[in-house]
Amino acid sequence: MFRTIEIDRNKLTIMGVKFSDMKTLEMTANAIGSNMFEGFEPTQKGIEIIRDYVTGKISLSELIKFTKEKSYV
Repeated sequence: MFRTIEIDRNKLTIMGVKFSDMKTLEMTANAIGSNMFEGFEPTQKGIEIIRDYVTGKISLSELIKFTKEKSYV
């Protein structure tokens, strides 16, 4: 079933998670949307992790670690 998420382009937020610019918000929204087709159910923590990966704040190995630990829940 399709579920919508709250994206506020004026405030640069996705589900209340703040982004520094529109490009990063859109890249993250696209990543989340693609994963939602595979069954991913986004949480604020999950969005923060994806945002941090997209912006280079965390590495791919850290992203994989968080995923294995289910830190996004």
